[in-house]
Amino acid sequence: MTQRQIFLNNIAQTIDTPLMLEIASAKGVYLEDVQKKKYIDLISGISVSNLGHCHPAIVNAVQNQVAKFSHLMVYGEYIYDPAVRLAKKITDLLPSTLNQVYFTNSGAEAVEGALKLAKRYTGRSQTISFRNAYHGSTAGALSVMGDEFFKSNYRPLIPGNKIIDYNDFEALAQIDSNTAAVIVEAVQAEAGILLPAPHFLEKLSERCREMGALMILDEIQTGMGRTGKLFAFQHHHFVPDILLLAKAFGGGLPLGAFIADKNVMQAISHHPILGHITTFGGNAVCCAAAEASLDVLISEKILDDVESKGAFFENELKKNPEIHHVHRAGLLMSIDFDTFERNKKIIDRCIENGLITDWFLFCNYRMRIAPPLNISLDELKSAADIIHKSIKSI
Repeated sequence: MTQRQIFLNNIAQTIDTPLMLEIASAKGVYLEDVQKKKYIDLISGISVSNLGHCHPAIVNAVQNQVAKFSHLMVYGEYIYDPAVRLAKKITDLLPSTLNQVYFTNSGAEAVEGALKLAKRYTGRSQTISFRNAYHGSTAGALSVMGDEFFKSNYRPLIPGNKIIDYNDFEALAQIDSNTAAVIVEAVQAEAGILLPAPHFLEKLSERCREMGALMILDEIQTGMGRTGKLFAFQHHHFVPDILLLAKAFGGGLPLGAFIADKNVMQAISHHPILGHITTFGGNAVCCAAAEASLDVLISEKILDDVESKGAFFENELKKNPEIHHVHRAGLLMSIDFDTFERNKKIIDRCIENGLITDWFLFCNYRMRIAPPLNISLDELKSAADIIHKSIKSI
């Protein structure tokens, strides 16, 4: 049997038409298939590989750690350097009220833990989320997803969630004394890169404080420099009660986190004890990779160039008269092609021409762009040229 046959027979499929690219290696911003064809990775594995593939600092950290140990015990029982160092480094970069980290395996698990924590801390059961929000596919995360198409066949889900419109200031009045938490994205990614209106997140934070609800900020796609600051909320003037990280946080390995004040976090340590547990959260190898990635982002001042690179790429794209709307937050971007049919044709042609891109779950007529943050201007120019060539060939 060929690799393709084994893939289709023995690995569970979630769509009828997977890309079926046979990737043999990856380095920097490039993927290479078994025929030695190279592709520019313009989506970083969906905002995961912020430093590209096989960054030497991350490879070295992983190799060093795995030679010592990879897994010791379920979360929180043992003290070991990679998790301790990472927790200290990340909280040192955050406001003082975000001082305690709970490591998870993924973004969805971070969402689950944060929702549980908010309900346990406030003693309330109602949650609020936003239309076209994506927070993961597990049962709790699916319950706060803002799109019925992906939810309807999995009901009943967790009750007590209310969905309101993003950027609707009047809808914030629905946050009341029954609300345990409001979960919101710093930028609605799967809506096609929908940015918050001026002061919307500040008003949301203010309303949560007034009502005694916790504000859970999902930075799973925007965190770790994607928008030009380490965390997207740093573009604004508020501090969330619970911060969610994953994707790029792990430096290419599976790692997530929910981060809160110690006074909030201690709620899951009693009545009952072990209020949230995980076997692999805070895995030593994953934490070593995350620490190395964070060190590179900071020491090499990668974030200093994110906005200028995003602006450069936007300008290169807009040289094409057929590109009318580019939506952007740093290097988190989308191109509006009006219809899914046209967008899909262009995406398929881009892949044929050696560039990996995609669309968005709730906005399938926009092309997804989220390259590694250390991509060069020459590589961005090459990517833009491939997009132009692909558009022209349709």
